[in-house]
Amino acid sequence: MKKISILILATIGLISCSKNNDRADGYGNFEATEVTISSEASGKIEFLKVEEGEILEPQTQVGLIDTLQLYLSKQQLTASKNTVSSKSANVLSQKNVLVEQLKTAQLEKARIQNMFTENAATQRQVDEIDGKVKVIEEQIKSVGTQNAPIINDLKSIDVQIEKITDQIQKSKITNPIKGTVLTKYAEPGEITAFGKPLYKIANISEMTLRVFVSETQLPQLKIGQDVSVKIDGLKDMKSFKGTISWIASQAEFTPKIIQTKEERVNLVYAVKVKVKNDGSLKIGMPAEMWIK
Repeated sequence: MKKISILILATIGLISCSKNNDRADGYGNFEATEVTISSEASGKIEFLKVEEGEILEPQTQVGLIDTLQLYLSKQQLTASKNTVSSKSANVLSQKNVLVEQLKTAQLEKARIQNMFTENAATQRQVDEIDGKVKVIEEQIKSVGTQNAPIINDLKSIDVQIEKITDQIQKSKITNPIKGTVLTKYAEPGEITAFGKPLYKIANISEMTLRVFVSETQLPQLKIGQDVSVKIDGLKDMKSFKGTISWIASQAEFTPKIIQTKEERVNLVYAVKVKVKNDGSLKIGMPAEMWIK
């Protein structure tokens, strides 16, 4: 059905655009890559600074979805992190005390070992200091074991905070490309949801003319070739310089089920032509392509 409509438009273009007996080499309509900007968050739209016909720059924030609940959740997680961090700090302080005790015990052990070598200390004293050092070392290991689950809790909270930070960032509506706003679907104060369209934008500074040519015309066309594009004017047709950017590799014809030799003259190939827009070209506008 879509291809039938295109051929009908091409026929209309032939009637309306041709002002003399000369026939263009291709007929079609202008199109542009349209991007629909949707919400990545759910909630109330705080502001949406877009208007139809307005030109927007890329990576510009144009709107915001309410982030109050996300902000409060992040504050709650931050408070929880501080509480858990204080527990970890307490455990680490205990470990630091034990480390200092171990250093003192090791110095005392070395001194007693020297005294024992000179027969100035007993074996009992040596055994006692060895036991004391081992007890402190075991206490340090025990404290380290106590701190491990606390560290895991901190990592878990950090992940949750990063997740909420990402949700807050996605609540900002950022325009992705430079282009003209074609349609606005929402207004500030409305409630939106994830994936709901907010506005549609397209870069119409350069338009694409999709035309259809016959099989016999293909040898005259190649990608990068300059052609002339014409649209209807008040008196004479207005011409633009165009460049072929794409040529279809497969033929199209209507209807598809007819493949007799007599009907194969209806085979056409789609061709895309890039045209700089001076402001007069619109999406859907019919136009002609002239090779010479």
